[in-house]
Amino acid sequence: MATSSSKQGAMEIDATGSPVITVERNPPEARLLELGIKSWPKWGCPPGKFPLKFDAQETCYLLKGRVKASVKGSSECVEFGARDLVIFPKGLSCTWDVSVAVDKHYKFDSSSS
Repeated sequence: MATSSSKQGAMEIDATGSPVITVERNPPEARLLELGIKSWPKWGCPPGKFPLKFDAQETCYLLKGRVKASVKGSSECVEFGARDLVIFPKGLSCTWDVSVAVDKHYKFDSSSS
C-alpha cells in the first residue's frame, strides 16, 4: 500500500531547505484552459545560459524549447521542455541552460508572500 504526501500547489522544500521547482508534464488541455494560459504574456529566449532570480512565484507553460535549470546553492537540477507546466517558487535563484530555444506563456503570482 503506497501513501503519497505530495502537496500540489504548495511550495515544496527539499531536504536541504531549498525551494523546489515543480514540473507538471504534459497537463491536459482542460487544465490549460482552466488556468487561462493562452491569455498570459509570452516570452522567449535563444539557446544559452541565463541566471534567473524569481522575485515572485512564476508559473509558465513551454510551447517549445528544452531547459536544464540548476538551482543556486543546491545540487538540484531540473529538466523541462515543450508541453511542460513549471512552477518556480518566489525567492528561487537558478541558471537556465537552454539547449533548444524557448517560447513560453508565463504568469507571476503577485499574491505570494
